[in-house]
Amino acid sequence: MPASDADAPPQSRQDVLPAGPSRRGFLTLTGGALAALLSACAPGAGDDASARATAPATGPARRGGTLRVGAPPPPTALDPVTAYDGTAIALYQLVAEYLIWLDKDFKLVPRLATKWASDTSARKWTFTLREGVTFSDGTKLDAATVKGSFDRLLDPKNKSAALSAFDTVLKAGGVSTQGDSTVVFTLERPFSDFPYLVSAGNYNAVILKTDYAGDFAKDGIGTGPFTLTSYDVSTGASFVRNPTYWDNPRPYLDGVDVKFYADDQADLVALQSGDIDAQFLSQPALVEPLGNSGGITVDKVRGTGATVLTLRVDKAPFDRKEVRQAVAYALDRPAVRQAAGSGLGDLGNDHLFAPLFPAAPTDIEQRAKDKAKVAELLRAAGLKSLRFTLTFDPPNKDYAVTVQSQLKEVGITVDLDQRSSKEFYGGDQAKDTPWLFTTANLVGWAGRAVPSQFIIPMVKSNGVWNGSKYANKALDAAAEAYDTATSDAERRRQAEIIAKALHEDVPIVIAYWSGAARAYNSDEFRGVEAHPSQYVDFTTVSRV
Repeated sequence: MPASDADAPPQSRQDVLPAGPSRRGFLTLTGGALAALLSACAPGAGDDASARATAPATGPARRGGTLRVGAPPPPTALDPVTAYDGTAIALYQLVAEYLIWLDKDFKLVPRLATKWASDTSARKWTFTLREGVTFSDGTKLDAATVKGSFDRLLDPKNKSAALSAFDTVLKAGGVSTQGDSTVVFTLERPFSDFPYLVSAGNYNAVILKTDYAGDFAKDGIGTGPFTLTSYDVSTGASFVRNPTYWDNPRPYLDGVDVKFYADDQADLVALQSGDIDAQFLSQPALVEPLGNSGGITVDKVRGTGATVLTLRVDKAPFDRKEVRQAVAYALDRPAVRQAAGSGLGDLGNDHLFAPLFPAAPTDIEQRAKDKAKVAELLRAAGLKSLRFTLTFDPPNKDYAVTVQSQLKEVGITVDLDQRSSKEFYGGDQAKDTPWLFTTANLVGWAGRAVPSQFIIPMVKSNGVWNGSKYANKALDAAAEAYDTATSDAERRRQAEIIAKALHEDVPIVIAYWSGAARAYNSDEFRGVEAHPSQYVDFTTVSRV
């Protein structure tokens, strides 16, 4: 699902996007209920003992030092099985690891698994585990432990925040072992990009000990670079270097201290004053003005999150394609990106393949503001004027006001209908919730690792979150073919079919794809990097 505040209904929390300061703690890459599934980049992997980002500064890394990090207090429990907020995820990512990491370009990087492959049907996937890995308490990592971790996530009684990502793809009983170092996943249906479901792209999928009982905050044990030494939900957490970490000589830091701040401004002041050295969840609008000055560097990356303008294709005035196209041509996309996204991110082109996705088409002309085209399209639709209501919740107010202002410039009147987040995402999800049933609305969608997580729920016929009520049999067929494609060429071919259909029919308008930032003190440390999903990997961070 998309984005919502902490007071939103539980079913929306898993797929929240940090669209503003009040929601900065929320993020996900896992898809949601029913069919929000993964699929896109190449699934294979080579054997790589330590594929990690290299510290950006020159010279050898220096051992020692404690990195002080600022973050908001986590609104959810520090439990890797159920947590869904940005702070909790960052905290347990310092301690526990995934079979596969997802880097800043959304490429799959071997971690606890060194290689993986599927059979010819793409239904059975075999993963080979890294040898010689132990948990921080000395327990050996083996296939039975990995199986136990996924059995835990797939068991409904555990209320895993990752459960919906596996829906229709992998169910309880689908994980088996072959000896101590091989894990086999048998899927319910062919799925060519299954590795993303067991990567950091499914952020709850860290590997935990077989006897884990939900006590991570008290006794957090993992195979990762740091061990948790203290945790206070009100003040912060402390970590020390794991001396038995498998990727020696990393990490270079002696430890990480995390301090919780009540709001973004306090977090920023702490960074500027030197009370902390870095942030987990930097807000672009606040850190961008720093301009890499005063010893503070702002690392920036592209992303795949978006605020989507959804138009109901089954109701006037948007039951005419020309009217939907007119709205799309009325937007000054760079200006929208600057006003609502602090200038970060890629321009959108009204389809669901962000430029960061390897299969994204490159030959579809970028849509730009064209006042004459707007007038021509409205005339073709038989309209002398256009007026409609745009519904949204508070985090998207700036976006809504920008859309209203820009459309007014081309003669289109937009009436703003702001609802509380609880109301916007509330109601009956099958018949009257505002985010799925109003004529036009703005919904913040969290960044996904692969485009199928957007396509299947959002625009496929009868998709669980198809707010536009769009239906296109050719798109449906291409979406299914995309999921089962086993070559990059075939993915690109199906992606082009999907993208061209959406660009032409315009059930959704995407002005830009959001970027992400992470600010840190570059006079003291190097190797701190931003991640599109605000994930944390401090293994290469060291003193300057």
